[in-house]
Amino acid sequence: MAVKSLNHIGIAVQSIDAQKPFYEGALGLEFEGLEDVPSQKVRVAFFRAGDVRLELLEPTSEDSTVAKFIEKRGEGLHHLAYTVDDISARIAELRDSGLRMIDEKPREGSHQMQIAFLHPKSSGGVLTELCESAQHA
Repeated sequence: MAVKSLNHIGIAVQSIDAQKPFYEGALGLEFEGLEDVPSQKVRVAFFRAGDVRLELLEPTSEDSTVAKFIEKRGEGLHHLAYTVDDISARIAELRDSGLRMIDEKPREGSHQMQIAFLHPKSSGGVLTELCESAQHA
């Protein structure tokens, strides 16, 4: 069961407001909006870059995983997210093949998508997110 497409690239930032002028102004990307994701303890902003979106992730709590990421590694590339059709089946397939999952079950992410993360130790050091749109869930 292959992924359908690259859904977005997640970038951890201290402040969306401080970074927005670069992505919108300097790069000329289309700003798609802001969303709070309380379950993830982040505020996200999406920018359109052709067929791919960039997701800026700003922590809303010191104990969020994004805040811990920034503290340990600094701002920058956080994850790659891929669109899949049946996220539950994909999680089971990956787990059964021996890959380590952070999420054993899908959870709600931004845009009401169902999401799940693979552990970076199973994906060459890259945090990998699976996404299934709400209309396919």
